[in-house]
Amino acid sequence: MPDMKKWTEMLGIELTPVSHTEKLVSALGGFAGIVSILLISGHFVGSASALIVASMGASAVLLFAVPHGALSQPWPVLGGHVISACIGVTCASVIPQPHLAAGLAVGLAIGVMYYLRCIHPPGGATALSAVMGGESVHALGYQFVITPVLLNALVILAIAVLFNYLFAWRRYPASLVSRGAQPPDTAADSMSYGRIAHEDLVYALSQIDSYVDISEDDLLRIYALATGKERQRRFDPARILPGHYYSNGQHSDEWAVRQVVDASPGRDPERDMVVYKVVAGAGRRGSGVLTRAEFAAWAREELMRDGDNWTRVPVNQDPSS
Repeated sequence: MPDMKKWTEMLGIELTPVSHTEKLVSALGGFAGIVSILLISGHFVGSASALIVASMGASAVLLFAVPHGALSQPWPVLGGHVISACIGVTCASVIPQPHLAAGLAVGLAIGVMYYLRCIHPPGGATALSAVMGGESVHALGYQFVITPVLLNALVILAIAVLFNYLFAWRRYPASLVSRGAQPPDTAADSMSYGRIAHEDLVYALSQIDSYVDISEDDLLRIYALATGKERQRRFDPARILPGHYYSNGQHSDEWAVRQVVDASPGRDPERDMVVYKVVAGAGRRGSGVLTRAEFAAWAREELMRDGDNWTRVPVNQDPSS
């Protein structure tokens, strides 16, 4: 039977954990955005054909489900839709063959959005709508750029700012999140790994040579969270004691339990040695000698015997109790 993980990776199934609250908030935001566009556009525009452009549905997904994404920010939304609408109207008016006009409109829209730094995927749909929208859209000419496109974009941007502001963990635009902010419980720990300079991050992204839909601040925040978590997992060398058992916290064949059988404490870390034997898992019946720091780097948790099983020892609990 095929490996399910391989299939999910091949199909691009997103496995990032997201809370039910976040999913509900995103859905409500999309509802509010589209209803607001229809109500406000209906108030200012009488023609039903100029009420809303279908690509706003895709923009609603980005603005309310991925509000911190680079593709969701105000300039990509505004520039992506308006510029693509201009390109689409132009192609529709000068190229009589609709299939050629449609393909050229979308292709040009992608290229121009790239160069103007306003890539917004729904912009491609806006360009396509200007060409394939039928006589009612063609009759609008360049008015299509103003109503519905520009009006729709301004409304959904305004709703995105107001709606996302209601929730403390969301801010739109993403620049409203304090630049370079790190979670307080990980900021100090991540410092031990060194900060990433802006120019180094730009260089790294340039080496990928593909558009990455995440802001620089979010990348740095992920780095801080990841390195801070790793720092928290580091085992305190002072907890390495003779007679106690420790595990590397790995899974399946790599899991192992070592018992410290002797130690020779010393002020010099290079001479502070630990003698151990492997009592369970990988390398069972083996033994070795490491510095206390090296053993602590291997260890992830302290264990104690519970009959034929192993039980994790809480950080502040004496395993002999």
